[in-house]
Amino acid sequence: MTSQRPGGTVKLGQHEIARIGYGAMQLEHLDTAAASAVLRRAVELGINHLDTASFYGHTTVNAHIRAALHPYPGDLVIVSKVGARRVDAPVPLTLAQRPEDLREQVHLDLTSLGLEQVPVVNLRRADQGPGLIAEGDQVVPLDDQLAELIALRNEGLIGAIGLSNVSTEQLTQALPAGIVCVQNVYNLLDRSSEDQLALCAAHDIAWIPYFPLGSAFAGTPPFEHLPVPTEHPVVRRRADRLATTPAAVCLAWILAHDNHTALIPGTRSVSHLEDNVRTADVHLDADALAELDNLS
Repeated sequence: MTSQRPGGTVKLGQHEIARIGYGAMQLEHLDTAAASAVLRRAVELGINHLDTASFYGHTTVNAHIRAALHPYPGDLVIVSKVGARRVDAPVPLTLAQRPEDLREQVHLDLTSLGLEQVPVVNLRRADQGPGLIAEGDQVVPLDDQLAELIALRNEGLIGAIGLSNVSTEQLTQALPAGIVCVQNVYNLLDRSSEDQLALCAAHDIAWIPYFPLGSAFAGTPPFEHLPVPTEHPVVRRRADRLATTPAAVCLAWILAHDNHTALIPGTRSVSHLEDNVRTADVHLDADALAELDNLS
């Protein structure tokens, strides 16, 4: 195992994490052996930040992580997400936003991952897209959710609280709870969360964008309007000049844009994982950054 962290490091609460981490959602589609190969290679490459959720395959992904890596290295930071539940339906997720739902999901993480404490838990709000929008009893005040997560933190069941899919106003409202990270949609072509990024930077909160390469579900409801930055001709031309991939250009731009940022690109392939880690070696000069900045 290497001690070098790909892309350098950033603070995530009390932890130092690699700026290039790994989002484990796609492991749902692999068997245990194939998933273990990806996860073990990630750790070998210096990745110490894994992003998961109990609703990824109804604990399937968590089970893969446990099978591959338990007992966990002492510097491994597993981050989970609450706010939804897996169901057997054409749309395989339903919202689970109520405080008691959040507690249930944390306990599911603890059991399926084999942890006594989940290091960081992100609350995924559902006031806006992309994805499901809260209705009926799933419209829950943010303060009620934060109170439950603070209680779980006080009980030692979670280490820290993060947020996902939040507005600037919600982030400001939540700051007194001690937020350590924010996950919002953000990439080269979708910078609608720039204000939230600036607020995170001002408060030394880690910014961990999801869909950094656009969604794997782009073109399908409810994600049909999400842009795919790797397909932009400027990105492709720049990748050719740098002898790298369009994905590497997009990820390198995010890292260069603000040093509070960490990435969690997902893949089910060891070779693609290695490509993502090599993003750390991609240098975007002033000309490249200016050209890419102008795509906003």
